Amino acid sequence: MAKESSKKKENKPVETPKEIAAPETQGCTGTCETCSAAQKEAVHGAMPEKARIDVKHVILVLSGKGGVGKSTVSVNLAMALSNHGYSVGLADLDIHGPNIPKMLGVEDQHLTVMGNRIEPIRITGTLSIISMAFLLPSRDTPIIWRGPMKNTAIRQFLEDVDWGCLDYLVVDLPPGTGDEALSIIQLAPHITGAVIVTTPQDVATLDSRKAVRFIEKLGLRVLGIVENMSGMVCPHCKAEIDLFGKGGGEKAAKELGVPFLGAIPTDPEMRKAGDAGTPFVIRRGAENPTWKAVDAVMENLVKVVEG
Repeated sequence: MAKESSKKKENKPVETPKEIAAPETQGCTGTCETCSAAQKEAVHGAMPEKARIDVKHVILVLSGKGGVGKSTVSVNLAMALSNHGYSVGLADLDIHGPNIPKMLGVEDQHLTVMGNRIEPIRITGTLSIISMAFLLPSRDTPIIWRGPMKNTAIRQFLEDVDWGCLDYLVVDLPPGTGDEALSIIQLAPHITGAVIVTTPQDVATLDSRKAVRFIEKLGLRVLGIVENMSGMVCPHCKAEIDLFGKGGGEKAAKELGVPFLGAIPTDPEMRKAGDAGTPFVIRRGAENPTWKAVDAVMENLVKVVEG
């Protein structure tokens, strides 16, 4: 940790990385004098040093395929942990499709620097977030990056951000088993394990199985599978409808020999909460079945982590 300067800290906005505006620089070979250590490590395959961050548990949230509600689970899980008194950071590492700020109602905010540290966006007294979305000139700006640039950004999100002392860092990863997942596994210290999100149908559980094996091959612990969009209670007749089937995630967990953390039903109110930027877990009371399901997943996860 660098010593703080005796001079008054200057609060200034974080500049948008030049690489966003100039993707033609992506052909770097990692040999330039201006290359960062992370870029050189990524290009030449050397194992990077772990990022310096004060955190007890890093929880990775990933899925084998997109569209299963992984970011929704990440947001509500982080908020639920925060509501239970834990100090929580939420890192949105879906570099090309950062949606976490939208789901938390802070999409128009921008990062600032205090001294030599990036200030995360504070959602509550115990929850802070970081996302590439805070650095984009507009919501429509695409990120046109190869692996080395993403590695650099991920390291900065870990050790250049003033997270403080965290009980949990929840990491929302893009679908699949590519650069971002490999980078965070190499760089983050104290990775407790990974949560795999799936929907019940076979086409989703097939890919979730790959995600489980990916985590195991890298020597990490699979904390469990969450089955999202598991059935739906009709708002009119109150009958349960299996839109995407039910039980596929639990079946996969049993066959793979990993914990099943619980099932979260499809709920139109959860979709509305995400679009409105107010996480579902703070909009509903304990009498709501979906709220109970989300809270049960969080409780099961804490038991697995601390057990």
